[in-house]
Amino acid sequence: MAALAYPGLDPVAFAVGPVEVRWYGLAYVLGLVGAALVLRRLNRTWCMGLSDDDVVEVLLAATLGVVLGARLGYVLFYDPGYYLSHPLEVLRVWSGGMSFHGGLAGIMVAAWVESRRLKVTFLRLCDAGAVGAPIGLLLGRLANFAKPELWGRVTGVSWGMVFPGAGPLARHPSQLYEAALEGAVLLVVLLLLSRRRRPDGFMIGTMVCLYGAFRIFVEFFREPDAQIGFLLPGATMGQVLSLPLVAAGAWLVWRALREERTAGGDG
Repeated sequence: MAALAYPGLDPVAFAVGPVEVRWYGLAYVLGLVGAALVLRRLNRTWCMGLSDDDVVEVLLAATLGVVLGARLGYVLFYDPGYYLSHPLEVLRVWSGGMSFHGGLAGIMVAAWVESRRLKVTFLRLCDAGAVGAPIGLLLGRLANFAKPELWGRVTGVSWGMVFPGAGPLARHPSQLYEAALEGAVLLVVLLLLSRRRRPDGFMIGTMVCLYGAFRIFVEFFREPDAQIGFLLPGATMGQVLSLPLVAAGAWLVWRALREERTAGGDG
């Protein structure tokens, strides 16, 4: 069966003189700005009491948290041996190697710091930030496709694609699967749920639970990282790291709904 031709996208979005702006870096910037705009809107509709300056400071803290966390997460989870031997390579963020799970940990630390500074409930700030998070996930996976990297496993399906650098066989375009599920579908679900104020922890719980479930599913079609392979028979690092997210997210949703029922009963 004939495979689809890779569209030959340029990983460089545009250049200003000698400076190249890559789709991956642009995805981070636009994703964070998009999440900040969603936070600004929810701040008003949820009456969180933040000023526009507060939102900008949360954006800056989130940027620092997600970049440091994503890089350190990749170093620790995906290739610690290499970076132990080449410690200066840890600083080369532009060369690639970022982990969603590490980025999530970093941004949660940033949210905790900002919630204390702004006197806002930690889970409420996380809830507002979670609604816009899939924007960055969507753009990031599209950037993975444009690079191209993180392609899928060999397949015979009609939409299989031969990726540059991945050999002559057709593979699942798993980057697009992730963009659709972890990005578009998750964004629509969270935007719909955010139309009314939910109990604290509900939105972030829904976000991490669904992300974890989607990531586990797509990993069955994605080629494991070459330096790791399978951790267990058929299980990838992404699946192992996502299991706790599903459990933690489900617990947060259950906790939020229980508190909502308790508050309703007290009334």
